[in-house]
Amino acid sequence: MHFKLIIALVEDHKTEPVMKAAREAGAKGATVLNQARGEGIDTPKTFLGLSLETQRDMLMFLVEEHLSRPILEKIAEVGEFESKPGTGIAFQIDVEDAVGVTHQIAELKEVVEEKI
Repeated sequence: MHFKLIIALVEDHKTEPVMKAAREAGAKGATVLNQARGEGIDTPKTFLGLSLETQRDMLMFLVEEHLSRPILEKIAEVGEFESKPGTGIAFQIDVEDAVGVTHQIAELKEVVEEKI
């Protein structure tokens, strides 16, 4: 079984809805890193040295490759990445190997076999 890592950088108030949507689309869990910062095309606005940008969370989902695109699309939809610029991004990368996921493999086996 092959996996992809989906990384989503979302506004902190959208973390829970994005995680719920990803689970409904097939993700089995996530790792959340709070208070991420970043810059897009425009530089961040500041007031007396304090950032006025909203906080971001980094969500990482290790998902089976056949499920990755629908999960990625659902994350983008709920996060409003395409409809509202600056709300966040999500991308996926190939995972060469993973350990500690045997329980997920057993649970995903039937779902993935239907997709193949």
